[in-house]
Amino acid sequence: MNAGTLAVIKAEGGFTPPGPADFDLPPIFAEVTKPMVMISLSVLLIFGLFYAMSRRAEVVPGRLQFAGEFVYSGVRNSVARESIGSEHFMKFVPYLFSLFLFVLVNNYFGMIPLVQFPTFSHSGYAYGLALLSWLLYNGVGIWKHGALGYLKHVAVPAGVGGAMLLLIVPLEILSNIVVRPVTLALRLFANMFAGHLLLILFALGGEYLLFEADVTALNLLGGVGAIVMFFLVSALELLVMFLQAYVFTLLTAMYVAGAVSEEH
Repeated sequence: MNAGTLAVIKAEGGFTPPGPADFDLPPIFAEVTKPMVMISLSVLLIFGLFYAMSRRAEVVPGRLQFAGEFVYSGVRNSVARESIGSEHFMKFVPYLFSLFLFVLVNNYFGMIPLVQFPTFSHSGYAYGLALLSWLLYNGVGIWKHGALGYLKHVAVPAGVGGAMLLLIVPLEILSNIVVRPVTLALRLFANMFAGHLLLILFALGGEYLLFEADVTALNLLGGVGAIVMFFLVSALELLVMFLQAYVFTLLTAMYVAGAVSEEH
């Protein structure tokens, strides 16, 4: 929830439910918006945190160093190596590691008091990030196979020939080149948007029923229930935010793996 949403708490005819308009935040100054500030802040936070973790690295790590190595090892081994394979995976660990942290921090902004806005609930940021991954795995595929070889690699499955190619080739190109970045971004955006909208609804709805609506047993019960749901959904969102960062990173790694593989 953000401060701008408080303006919709009550209309003359009663409660006005939140909607997409609550995500259109006014500029902080000039043309600078809150999501722009959050994106920049996330980069500074990640850089500063891992600089602090690594600047006094020791053989026996302290708690801060151990935490950083734990996250790095998880992305390197469980995502990059498992998906891409031991031959090529290290080339992509820096990007995948940065990608995971970038998405995770911007998602968790939605749970930090006073900030309380997940950056990727704005679709443009999710699609911009998906575009970077799209450029990476297609660029890697062209590097590995050559332009025409990569087009054949993604469009012609092994063992398929004859008239079936007239049907399969357009579908494969659509699926692998066009649809992938759209679904990659849409999954992240939709989860952040829907989760934040639910939190706004339960918070404002509970506040309205408890303090603005007529004092009745039904309103009081509904208001308490809405506040309880707010906290339950908040706990669920903590898990969803982590999973969306993991899934976005894992799918990027899988797309890279498909681009560098010998067979489609």
